[in-house]
Amino acid sequence: MRREGSPWQGLGAVVVKELADHLDGARMVLLGLLTLACAIVPLVMVYFSPPEQSADGSFLQLFTSGGLSVVWMLTLAVPLVAIGLGFDAISGEHSRRTLSRILAQPIYRDALLAGKFLAGVIVLATNLLCLWLLIVGFGLIFLGVPPGIEEFVRSLIFVGIAIVYAGVWLALAMLLSVLFRSSATAALLSLGIWLFLSALWRIIAEIIALFIAPPHLLLLPTGQIIRDSVNEGWELALARLSPNQLFQDAVSAVLSPTTHSLGPVLDQLRQMQGMVTDAAVPLSESMLIAWPMVVGLIASVIVLFVVTYVSFQRQEVRA
Repeated sequence: MRREGSPWQGLGAVVVKELADHLDGARMVLLGLLTLACAIVPLVMVYFSPPEQSADGSFLQLFTSGGLSVVWMLTLAVPLVAIGLGFDAISGEHSRRTLSRILAQPIYRDALLAGKFLAGVIVLATNLLCLWLLIVGFGLIFLGVPPGIEEFVRSLIFVGIAIVYAGVWLALAMLLSVLFRSSATAALLSLGIWLFLSALWRIIAEIIALFIAPPHLLLLPTGQIIRDSVNEGWELALARLSPNQLFQDAVSAVLSPTTHSLGPVLDQLRQMQGMVTDAAVPLSESMLIAWPMVVGLIASVIVLFVVTYVSFQRQEVRA
């Protein structure tokens, strides 16, 4: 049986309805406060201990300086916000017995799923843009640190990468919401995967790398002893299977102009050739360094959303 009309019919209505639900609910207030804390806590620490002058620029150090930096806080908090928005996207409709009523309208499953995802991304992007404005305003008012044009562009690119990173976790939460009818199950599994990738995967990657390529110490002609780059390369490659590591590496290249590469092999080659490792690189080179990680995040969003779409299309919906 062939369906008639565009599969995106009703997409706008779904987006508007989901945005209204997100913005009016108490959950959005809690998630907004969590995002606000990601800006206030690091900026208070920066206010009492201002960053030192470096080639990275004082404005960009507002995002990266300190143990509880904005980047570190967002790495942990953004998945929680995204999971909070997406864990009951479809399972919540099942529990309320409203899914069959929605699909009885001239709205295809394509538009329903895409509308829920787009609404979540818009809410996440709004939160991240507000956080970025808070940081820019803090730097201008309290520290008197005006951003240069390149610093301004780098910070905007950072926001874009954070939105893509949030999209990965939103797509994962929606996938589990489709696979499991219970919202509590979807939420617990999403949080479990987040904890595993955030806290345990890096340790597991180190152990696996030890078996694949046992480390060896190398003596350079200069007398410096370094670790075998093969083991470090495997460890980094396995760690980048986690979106957390991809996000941190991409942001490190964008917000730190002194980052010349994100791999141990190139770093060691630069040291052996006597190249200056703390000189700033232009934005174009920083983007070339970060681009593979950004592509990895975008590919993760696409794969997770496609799997969600196929699973939702094959799912039986009963009244």
